[in-house]
Amino acid sequence: MAHTETQGTTTRRDFLYIATGAVGAVGAAGLVWPFVSQLQPDASVLALSTTEVDLTPVAEGQIVTVQWRGKPIFISHRTAKEIEQARAVPINQLPDPQSDQDRVKAGKDQWLVVIGICTHLGCVPLGHQGPYNGWFCPCHGSAYDTSGRIRQGPAPLNLALPPYNFVTDSKILIG
Repeated sequence: MAHTETQGTTTRRDFLYIATGAVGAVGAAGLVWPFVSQLQPDASVLALSTTEVDLTPVAEGQIVTVQWRGKPIFISHRTAKEIEQARAVPINQLPDPQSDQDRVKAGKDQWLVVIGICTHLGCVPLGHQGPYNGWFCPCHGSAYDTSGRIRQGPAPLNLALPPYNFVTDSKILIG
């Protein structure tokens, strides 16, 4: 005599299919999880996602270097003469035209914050060097002015500006 199934009833075989599928799904998730978790940023990188810098010890005319996301950040406490020189340059004479006012925060003109990587081949330029007393990359001769704008040499762009804000009058938060 043949066993016939009626519609709407669950058999032991249906239960075994569902249970096997569930165990397989959990096993697949367990295999995939290590690969997905290794794509997350390392804790040391997350710790560097923002950097707070106290500007109090930076003397006028001094350039300091800090690290942010593994990159050198140049913070220049510019003198009135350096600001005046940067603003006196006609924008149409610049290879990458940008005004000095666009490169600093309003009311904080004395503070220039740039990523210290030459836009030519990624070298680190030297501060207070070159014909414009800004930055000079000794590797290939790119010269930047006191606003971090490219003035001569093979670099195609100005020194990049990191995202930053003034937390107080004497502290900035980069990132």
